[in-house]
Amino acid sequence: MSYLQQFVSNSVFITAILGWVVAQALKIVLSWDKKLDFKRFVGSGGMPSSHASFVMSLTMAVGFEQGFDSALFAISAVMSFVVMYDAAGIRRSAGQQATILNKLVESMRQADFPKTEKRLKELLGHTPIEVFGGAILGIIIAIIRHM
Repeated sequence: MSYLQQFVSNSVFITAILGWVVAQALKIVLSWDKKLDFKRFVGSGGMPSSHASFVMSLTMAVGFEQGFDSALFAISAVMSFVVMYDAAGIRRSAGQQATILNKLVESMRQADFPKTEKRLKELLGHTPIEVFGGAILGIIIAIIRHM
């Protein structure tokens, strides 16, 4: 079997990718306001957290494939918690700081200061409920895929 065939037949990897795709697609549906915003499919932030869905579907798939008592499951679980903590903590704070900086720049523009090149991206992280929703989604996807 070639490397490409091995790669595309990797059930754990496919489950993780599916967790990300479903979460990103749900963002489009859940943020629908009279028109579909397909930029949400590749954007960060919002409900559900695709980061959480991605890593939790990976972790659960590893558990189903290798056993929930395996070292691989433990490594994946620990890394998942780090990613989810980062999404709800550090990246969310960075987004809040970007909002404040954008407001400062806008107020300076009104005082004839030179324009900056572009606004800082504000939707970076997630609320804890968005991370929780993504994690639950990832778990559900892995359970369905490995029934």
